[in-house]
Amino acid sequence: MKQPASEITPTTLGPAAEAALADCFGDRFRRDADTLAEWGRDWTRSFEVAPSAVVFPESTDEVVVLVNAAREHGFALVPSGGRTGLSGGAVAPAGEVVVSLDRMNRILEFDPAGQLLRCESGVITEAIQTCAEEHGLFYPVDFASAGSSQIGGNVATNAGGIKVIRYGMTRDWVAGLKVVTGRGEVLDLGRGLVKDNTGYDLRHLFVGSEGTLGLITEVTLRLARRPATQQVLVLGLSAFPVIMDVLHAFRRQLEVSAFEFFDAGALAKVLARTGLTAPFEADADTCPYYVLVEADVAADPDAPLAVFEHCVEQGWVVDGVLSQSEEQAKKLWRLREDISETISHWTPYKNDLAVRVGQVPDFLAEVDAFVARTYPDIEVIWFGHIGDGNLHLNILKPEGMPQPEFYARCHGASKEIFETVRRYGGSVSAEHGVGLLKKDHLGYSRSDAEIAYLRSIRAAFDPDGILNPGKLF
Repeated sequence: MKQPASEITPTTLGPAAEAALADCFGDRFRRDADTLAEWGRDWTRSFEVAPSAVVFPESTDEVVVLVNAAREHGFALVPSGGRTGLSGGAVAPAGEVVVSLDRMNRILEFDPAGQLLRCESGVITEAIQTCAEEHGLFYPVDFASAGSSQIGGNVATNAGGIKVIRYGMTRDWVAGLKVVTGRGEVLDLGRGLVKDNTGYDLRHLFVGSEGTLGLITEVTLRLARRPATQQVLVLGLSAFPVIMDVLHAFRRQLEVSAFEFFDAGALAKVLARTGLTAPFEADADTCPYYVLVEADVAADPDAPLAVFEHCVEQGWVVDGVLSQSEEQAKKLWRLREDISETISHWTPYKNDLAVRVGQVPDFLAEVDAFVARTYPDIEVIWFGHIGDGNLHLNILKPEGMPQPEFYARCHGASKEIFETVRRYGGSVSAEHGVGLLKKDHLGYSRSDAEIAYLRSIRAAFDPDGILNPGKLF
């Protein structure tokens, strides 16, 4: 049994609304049980799913018609991209109409002079990366779900991923957006301009807005030059606090594009379920933590080995391996990227936390001690993006424990974790968004005054409250 989202006011799809949608969308308006179950959820499995219908628009004009119908007939809309979110942001729990952007999946324009790519919001992230490569360029925002997530969802959640330390978040690559607001108005924001100092940049309001201000229908992205030759290293650490010393050592000598970490428990589960080979022989007592480093080596191919040897001499690193080929680099990356999919078997309760990079060791030690006291009978897995201060705490559901009991236990204990986040001036959601899962805890990262302004902004763009109701607040 899953948790109901009882605080969301249910909406209904009356006969007039149903007729209007059927007339506009034909067989792209669906109400069968399989479609409702599939498109009414994201990767979150903590909430009951109960949409009234799913529609599949194919243009911005059709999205306008849909929003106006929702305003006229009083039903709510939940935008749906690749449904890879982890906060319940794309869950439809209360009779909403799901708006799938799957059919708005065209790449519309490539501008070689400006190094810009304009596309519809339903384009898969990996397809954008591939298109950039075909033009001799690079789209750097990357994560394990790139093969199924959609760019509109990436923008709506300001997706981060594995290369933030060098390239930043999705926000840093959005040069323009076309959106349909909750008023049914089309806004063309940014338009790919490099310079435009004409007041507030509304484009940035929609990045990370989780579908609460408008439906994103087109995205214009900046592309980058291809990176220089990269080498990947996986290193075993003697203790977690030395991770900052290792990070500093590599960043002093190399252009680091990724600095990821995972604990021995995460590695053991990936190896057991994927058949991958351990990077080197080590036990959890002598090597409790691992880091994966990706760095440019074109300027000095010997630098990674030199930094590695320095870290060993200092006693920070127990052992390590350096990729000798692109194929080996991909296999080493899988040790980190396969963690989420691997532990999904245990229905983990995820905390996506962030503090300043320099605070990470003290913060993790404090939270880890609390978790050990609170969940002595439950396995906990740590991994994350150390280079940008983002930690993923994953509490694994024991076999036989009912889901509601597990969820309630974790959700309650999260308050103590979030109090620690607040003391560190951190964030309770670094990159997953707020959605349904974190909205009760927004106050740990945002002041009352900030939340009041956020609510006012939402009301200005969506006065009828039809867009993704119950999310964020």
